[in-house]
Amino acid sequence: MLTSGNWIYLGTWVVMLLVSVANGAVRDFTYGKRMNELAAHQLSTITSVLLLGGVMWICLRFYPPSSGEHAVVLGLVWALLTIAFEFLFFRVVGGHSWAELLGNYNVLQGRVWVVVVLWLATAPTLFFHLRQPG
Repeated sequence: MLTSGNWIYLGTWVVMLLVSVANGAVRDFTYGKRMNELAAHQLSTITSVLLLGGVMWICLRFYPPSSGEHAVVLGLVWALLTIAFEFLFFRVVGGHSWAELLGNYNVLQGRVWVVVVLWLATAPTLFFHLRQPG
């Protein structure tokens, strides 16, 4: 069952989704036109980590997880929601192939999107521990 606190975390994920869409739009309509696609992808990943980190920090500052375990679960849920959205949306709506979608996780080819997913998974725990005294 979703408690009021869980609704806050779900709402925060929706905000992160909107921030990510805006980040992608900025990439596509500005610097993405002046850079090669891979470099634009990498720069967009950096800005995504920074922007999403800000959103998570604000949320967790006002609504901190109740424990380290809660922070771990929250991060994993945010990461899984993001992966599910990415694959469902871009496969169904965008018509991208599975190979294209999985290609964004190929760090050997410079595709660093996985950094964003790992950041979503780990940042709540990091921020939780940074707030703990001592």
